[in-house]
Amino acid sequence: MRYTEVKSYCNFFRYVSLILCVVLMSLVFTGCGKKEIKYPYDVNTTKNAFRFETYSQSSVADSFASNLAVVGEDIINGEEVETGEDSYVSAILIDTDDKEALYSKNAHAKLYPASMTKVMTAIVALENASPDQILTFTEDCKVTEEGAQLAGLNPGDTMTLDQALHILLIYSANDVANMIATSIAGSVDSFCDMMNDKANELGATNTHFVNPHGLHDENHYTTAYDMYLMFNEATKLDSFNQIIALPEYSTSYKTADGTDKEFKCTSTNRYINGKINAPTNSTVIGGKTGTTIAAGACLVLLSKDKSGRNYISCVMKGDNIDATYGKTNKLLELE
Repeated sequence: MRYTEVKSYCNFFRYVSLILCVVLMSLVFTGCGKKEIKYPYDVNTTKNAFRFETYSQSSVADSFASNLAVVGEDIINGEEVETGEDSYVSAILIDTDDKEALYSKNAHAKLYPASMTKVMTAIVALENASPDQILTFTEDCKVTEEGAQLAGLNPGDTMTLDQALHILLIYSANDVANMIATSIAGSVDSFCDMMNDKANELGATNTHFVNPHGLHDENHYTTAYDMYLMFNEATKLDSFNQIIALPEYSTSYKTADGTDKEFKCTSTNRYINGKINAPTNSTVIGGKTGTTIAAGACLVLLSKDKSGRNYISCVMKGDNIDATYGKTNKLLELE
């Protein structure tokens, strides 16, 4: 073949290669399917992790709060009781179906949650252990605070996590909370680290836990809005919803010497144990109470209206139990 013919063929192949290159790049940048060009790692270039991606369809990522109600300023309906025996400090009512706040007062005020803390204790326990895991009560689980609600367990006593969660959420036993924490995480402090990590994951950034039960500590606090975030997460767990709806519970656990010991308890939630009636338009599913001198009377609640819509309410630092349930009833009337 003569030199001129070879040169002609070479020019032809260069032309074809150029056309193919142009077609390829046009496909990449005009969005015909997804194409990706990666640059391999090169120590001598600043484009180590550089890549092109194109899509035939664009999309926008959902925001963190796309499935949550966002509460800013107070939303007040009617007159408010600021002081006295009917007063409270903070409250919210959230329509969880529409993700809308129907009422809020001081929703982001940092307050003591008392035993509402056990909502997060249950979340962390259910996410990190199986219901049939055997828990053992140790000396580290003892609660010595006078007047604290206790199941009366002794070192060496054992029960399943499922049993413990029933006693935790229905009877609000503080010694059981410590047993759950130490059995799952090895220590109360390690379990509280897990609680705080989960709170941050849920966006409850005005919350800090130092124990799994809620007995008073000035560094242990949350807000009504954060309680909504945590309780909303808890209600995604079927076992949690089943437990908080029970008016009473009975079981038997193993003592240190291997004998069976019976335990019976009644719900601390006055809606569930029948001491207080909700408004006729509302059905209470369940919730978690919390009461200490510093926290006042607290209650977080899941309820439904006549059409089956779901609501979460929370009242914190009621002057007394009657004030907290009275305010909760007023919130339920707004459903």
